[in-house]
Amino acid sequence: MKTGIPMILVGGGMFLAGLVMFYSIELGQTEPTLRLIKNIGTFVGLSGIGVGVAGILLYLISRNQPPIQENFESKK
Repeated sequence: MKTGIPMILVGGGMFLAGLVMFYSIELGQTEPTLRLIKNIGTFVGLSGIGVGVAGILLYLISRNQPPIQENFESKK
């Protein structure tokens, strides 16, 4: 299996987990534990975006491209 597809899936999962952690805590929370969870959600979500983009780039780079057939003979 290509390495890009699992990274895209892991990045998507991290992004969704970050969204859940960030939006499950209401804004203006003063309890330190809940603020920590919200901040970790931000970090995990942004890291998930980075991992997803890296997976997309790995997938695009590792694709096999057909060789270019060069024909230098002119037709008359």
